[in-house]
Amino acid sequence: MDTMQLHRGRLIDHVHLIARDLAATKRFYAAVLAALGRKIEGEGEHYFWSDELFVSTADEHTRGATRVHLAFQAADREAVQRFHEAALAAGGTDNGAPGLRPYHADYYAAFVIDPDGNNIEAVYHGPSQRSADSVRIAF
Repeated sequence: MDTMQLHRGRLIDHVHLIARDLAATKRFYAAVLAALGRKIEGEGEHYFWSDELFVSTADEHTRGATRVHLAFQAADREAVQRFHEAALAAGGTDNGAPGLRPYHADYYAAFVIDPDGNNIEAVYHGPSQRSADSVRIAF
């Protein structure tokens, strides 16, 4: 396995998605990550990863495809739009076109369903949220 950088002190260590068709899932994530200015950082025969996202085929510890909602941070509204376009072109299904959402005044997001049925989002919290400061959002 390629060397991963560990980020200690975060709440989430990693998110592990299980792919039915790893090649199709890898094409999808390579496209949406590129739209967000990121890339697949490592891979092996049965897995790939980027930052804290790890995707693999099922093994003795994991069974069947996952069903989660995963939100990626976008640098701006244009990145959200690129994410949505790239996701649809790479086999994703529309689950909410780019636009403002009611979660807070500047919440701009798009949603797609990935090849394995996961609800994947890209969100930009607006220009006032670009710093590393935390933001409280009521759900």
